[in-house]
Amino acid sequence: MGPCNSGSPLLTPEVTHEANDERLSQGVLGTSSIVFMVMAASAPLAVVVALLPLAFAFGNGAGIPGTWLLATGSMLLFAIGYVRIIPHVKNAGAFYAYISASVGRTLGLGAAYVASLSYFALSCSTLAALAFFSEDFVQRTMGVRTPWELWAAVAIALVIYLANHRITLAATVLAIALMAEIAVVLVLGVAVILDRGLPAFELNDFALSTVLAPGLGIGLMYGFNSLIGLEGTAIYQEEARNRKRTIPRATYISVVVVGCFYLFTAWCLSTSVGSANVAEIAAADPGHFVTDRAAHHLGAIGTATFSLLVLTSGFAATLGLFNNATRYLYALARDGVLPRRFAKTHPRFGSPHVAGTLLGIMLIVVVGAGALAGLDPLLNISTSLVGLGSVGLMSLLAVTALVVPIFFAHRGIYGMATTVAPAIGGMAIAVATVLAVANYSALTGVDSPVINSLPWLLVLSALIGIVQGQWLRVNRPATYERIGASRVDEDVAPVQSTEVALERA
Repeated sequence: MGPCNSGSPLLTPEVTHEANDERLSQGVLGTSSIVFMVMAASAPLAVVVALLPLAFAFGNGAGIPGTWLLATGSMLLFAIGYVRIIPHVKNAGAFYAYISASVGRTLGLGAAYVASLSYFALSCSTLAALAFFSEDFVQRTMGVRTPWELWAAVAIALVIYLANHRITLAATVLAIALMAEIAVVLVLGVAVILDRGLPAFELNDFALSTVLAPGLGIGLMYGFNSLIGLEGTAIYQEEARNRKRTIPRATYISVVVVGCFYLFTAWCLSTSVGSANVAEIAAADPGHFVTDRAAHHLGAIGTATFSLLVLTSGFAATLGLFNNATRYLYALARDGVLPRRFAKTHPRFGSPHVAGTLLGIMLIVVVGAGALAGLDPLLNISTSLVGLGSVGLMSLLAVTALVVPIFFAHRGIYGMATTVAPAIGGMAIAVATVLAVANYSALTGVDSPVINSLPWLLVLSALIGIVQGQWLRVNRPATYERIGASRVDEDVAPVQSTEVALERA
């Protein structure tokens, strides 16, 4: 093992004791709470209803269950390296902190702006879709027309309240919503098994010839898109109990549970109509493919339950993504990159309420501007932002996975967990990201050149961060040294001892 570079502030960070009004709540989240937070942000039911039919229709059809298996396996390889770097860099900035520690603060700052924009864009996108489906649900069930702006306003008010309250309240709300949506999808899966019988489930759906069929690229794009957000476990490490065990455990559980959930659901939906027919049937009406399956196997009550829980799933995802964006803004402000006032935390709840309030106002501005412009919440606002956020986070997943081996190589540590696994996972995610950019209109669902040019905002955000990082390095070196630094005081041990433990593991 190579020598420990103890002079680097990212290896043995200077412990900075922030004022009490700049500290998040300490030790309040257990493994289950963090799992619920990140799984809810991935909106499992919304993915099943919206993305799976598109994957069947435009991807590799019967090979979709196997495609989700590939995506889940790649994310697990990413997670193996991801959790190994967590003990070294303890910061709510996650991607931002890890990239800073691996390849430099300047690039890390660029990544931070991309992550902030991506999480906020996905939060806005999910909120707009939630407002649309809320309006539609009320009209179909009660026969009353309501403005979608009303439901957006209600959702924004609830999101700001829960995000600025104690984090355990948000975790409880997300846990309830998540368990309900997972339960109804599993009930549908069990109904398919009972109706069709186990022999109807074809193992050939996982054969290489089936998975490698035309459309695999688009299938992988949707597969990885459904799994982004699971990396958010590290964002909550400052608020976790026994973070060295809680965060890795929550990361693995989230990836395995969500991946298996999608795989099982995709296989059940495919079997419901027959693997040979699934692509054609899904393409005929992708918007109602899943609810039609629910009506067929569960009846009218099942359809109504799906329609209602899509709303709770959308709200849970909006809140989870909003919390992630808030903590990035908070981390940047605490490091001195953004105005320090945004690092203030609530005196009672320990939440980053100033950052949360700012992002809440930004939500209002985006939705308000869309309403004044007469934009459709689903076809215009949601579709224009979902691709932006998805490509941004997929890019960061790939970069983070690929820099993990660099981080450990600088410390003379090589192995399956620290080098090989994250490198393979990162390359797989990078391929999916390239496919997502190449098929960007499939992600957004529109042909608008303006909307499909939005990924350039990610490039612009990264360049702004890089330029600011270079400026800080020259003009404010003290602030530059704080970029991505560790901020958890407990269990701060010399890096050498951590390296020995990792190597033995």
